[in-house]
Amino acid sequence: MDRTQTKKPPEPMLEVARLALREDIGRGDATSLSTVPEDTTARGRFLAKESLVVSGLEAARAVFFSADEELRFEAFAGEGERVGAGTVVASVEGSARSILAAERVALNLLMRLSGVATLTGKYVEAVSGTDARITDTRKTTPGLRELEKAAVRAGGGVNHRSGLDDGVLIKDNHLAIARGVSEAVRRAKESSPHLLKVEVEVESMDELEEAFRAKADAVLLDNMSPEEVGECVERARREAPDVIVEISGGVNLETIRAYAESDPDLISVGALTHSAPAADISLEMELC
Repeated sequence: MDRTQTKKPPEPMLEVARLALREDIGRGDATSLSTVPEDTTARGRFLAKESLVVSGLEAARAVFFSADEELRFEAFAGEGERVGAGTVVASVEGSARSILAAERVALNLLMRLSGVATLTGKYVEAVSGTDARITDTRKTTPGLRELEKAAVRAGGGVNHRSGLDDGVLIKDNHLAIARGVSEAVRRAKESSPHLLKVEVEVESMDELEEAFRAKADAVLLDNMSPEEVGECVERARREAPDVIVEISGGVNLETIRAYAESDPDLISVGALTHSAPAADISLEMELC
């Protein structure tokens, strides 16, 4: 990240920041307005209270920029950098009232996104030495998908679809309406642009074979045991070597190694974004 922080933050980040600040500040920061003189200046340091993977400093900067363009923000760590407890990852300097008004929103985003990156890093480390890649899902916080998916990348993961327009993923409810794998894949192949991949969720070996015959580009093995995944992957490598094999369901930090050793291409983990604990980061202030 550019430590000088002279450029205007990206507009999507500013939109998130403005909405969050309106929600938090409302008609004004009653506490700071009544206790902090208007001309007071201060400096705040963002301190990591635990080992973590940094993500969201640019989002935090967008919050301070939205609150007061005169605030000076400086980052001391980069996106995806692993830091230890006690590390100062950034600072902000300027109007004390402005810093205090933006403090909570900036911290919320930084803690949330660093938490996603840190948890992703643990999953990536757990499959180290295998060919499996860790990917996210659409189970993101509404309005924060772009930021949370960036945090997954910061942690060493890869991104799945950004939205429903980003690829065809035929899941159980689509299959119920289309009445089966073959018909659902056929409809998708006929109506989708040739560059758009078609993935289908399967829950058995029979459905897997059906997906191969229908010429699906990728299969999602859902809620299978590591042993079942191994059998399906072996069949896929033999009968449809170009098909991407993804697994999902029943995956956590205790089970993921066994799944990764079954040799899938991708392991999607919804917990990366829907269950990541916030990283422990504080903002410590002092008068300038």
